[in-house]
Amino acid sequence: MQSTQTKAAGWQGYHTIWTVLFLGWVVSYIDRTLTGPVITWMIEHKVSFMHGIQNPHAFGGLIGSLFFAGYMLTQFPGGYFGDRFGHRIVVLISIFWAATTTLLTGLVGGLLAFVALRVLTGLGEGAFYSNDRTIIARVTPPDKMGLGMGVVISGLTLGLTIALLATPPVIKWAQPFMGDDAWRMPFLIMSVPTFIVGLVMARHLRSAARPDERLGTALRGLLGYSTVFLVAIMTIYVIAQRLAIPPGYTGLVLAGLALVLLAFIYRIKKSSLSPVLHNRNLVLIYLSAIPVLWHLWLYSYWAVDIIKDTGSTFMAAALTASFNAIAGLVGFPLGGWLSDHAVRSGRSRKRVLAVLTGIEALTIIGFGAYVMTGHKDPIVMAAILFVSGLFFFALQSVSHAFTAELAPPEHRGAAFGLWNLIAEIGALLSPVISGLCRDSFGSWGPAIFLDGILMAVSCLLIMAVCATTPDPALALHH
Repeated sequence: MQSTQTKAAGWQGYHTIWTVLFLGWVVSYIDRTLTGPVITWMIEHKVSFMHGIQNPHAFGGLIGSLFFAGYMLTQFPGGYFGDRFGHRIVVLISIFWAATTTLLTGLVGGLLAFVALRVLTGLGEGAFYSNDRTIIARVTPPDKMGLGMGVVISGLTLGLTIALLATPPVIKWAQPFMGDDAWRMPFLIMSVPTFIVGLVMARHLRSAARPDERLGTALRGLLGYSTVFLVAIMTIYVIAQRLAIPPGYTGLVLAGLALVLLAFIYRIKKSSLSPVLHNRNLVLIYLSAIPVLWHLWLYSYWAVDIIKDTGSTFMAAALTASFNAIAGLVGFPLGGWLSDHAVRSGRSRKRVLAVLTGIEALTIIGFGAYVMTGHKDPIVMAAILFVSGLFFFALQSVSHAFTAELAPPEHRGAAFGLWNLIAEIGALLSPVISGLCRDSFGSWGPAIFLDGILMAVSCLLIMAVCATTPDPALALHH
C-alpha cells in the first residue's frame, strides 16, 4: 500500500505530457512574439518596409493583426479535426508548420512575402491551443486539471520572455554583417528550437495517441481550410493597401472574418455541436475571453515600445517589459491551483475567475495612470507589470479549466476552438487599434486605459455565468 501511494505521488505519465506540451507553448510563443520587437526595431531605425510609413505604429500593428487573423481562423477547424482525427496529430502538425514558416520568414524578401508568411504562421499555430487543452483534460486527473492547464500554458510566458529579451541582442549581433537585414536573424535562429521540440513531442506524446488517428486526413483538412483563409486575408490586405484604407478599418474587416466563420459554424454544425454552441455559460466565457486576448497582445506586441516611449533604450525597454511575461511562470500554475482548490472545497471556479479578472482590470488602469502622468522609473514599471502579470496569467488557467468543466468531453476540442476563435477577435484588433491610439494621441496612455475598461467588461460577463458547483467526489470517477 505504501509503495502504491509513493508511486501515485511521484512522476506520472501525464507529467511527461505536461512537460512536452509546455515546451510546445515556449517555442510557439517565441515564433509569434518575434514580430513585435522586430517591428519596433524597424520603426526606430527606419529600415526595410517600415521606412517612410506615415503611421508606423498603426501599420506595424496591422502586421500583427494579420498574423492573428490567421491564428483566429484555424482555432475551430483545428479543434474539430482534433476531435475527429486525433488531438496529438494536430498538435504535431501545428508545431512543424510553425517551424517551417518561421524559418521562411527569415529567408524571403519583400513586404508581401513577410506578411503572407506571418499569416501562414498564424494559420498553423492556430490549431495548437484547442488540441493541447483537450489532451490535458483527457490525461489529467480531474482534481489536478486546473493545475495542469496552468503549468503547461506557463510555457507561453517563457516563450514571450525569450523573444522579448533575445530579439534585440540577436539583431544587434547580426547588424555588422547583415546591415538593415539584421531583422531576419531572429526568425532564422528561433525556428531551430521549434523543429527540435517538434521531434521531442513526436516521441513523448505517443501515450496520448488514439487508435483512430489519421495524419493525412487531418493535414489535408487543415491545408484546405488554411488555403481558403490565406487567400481571403491576403486579398483583404492587398485591396486595403491599394485603396489606402487606414489600418484600423482593415483590422475591423479582418475581425469580420471571424463573424463569417462563426455564422458558418452555427449554420452547418448547429445540431452536432449544440452542447458547446448554445450553452449560455460557455458563450459568456467565450465573450469574456475577447478582452483577455486584447490585453495579452497589447503587452506582448507593444510592451517594448510602451516602455521605450518613457525614455528607455531598446534593450532596457525589452528587459523591463519582460517582467510582465515572466510573471506567468508563477501566475499560470497559481491560478490553476486556486481554482482546483475551490472545486475541492465545493465552490465554483467562477468566483476565482471573477475576482482575478476584476483585480487585473485595476492593475491595468493603474499602469495607464502611471504612464499618463509622465512617470518613468523602470523599477516601478517593472513591479507594476509583474504584479499585473501574476493576476492576468492566473485568470487564464481558471478560464481554460472552467471551459473544460462546462463542455462535454467529446466536444472539448470544439469548445476550446470556439473559446480561442472568439477570443482572438481581441488579439486581432489589439495591435492595430492600440497602435492607432499611439499615433493619434502621441502616448500609449489612452490605449492602456481602453485595455483596462475592456478587462472590467470581461469581469462583468464572468459574473453573469450561472455555473453549477461541481461535485469533486463525482468528478474523480469520470
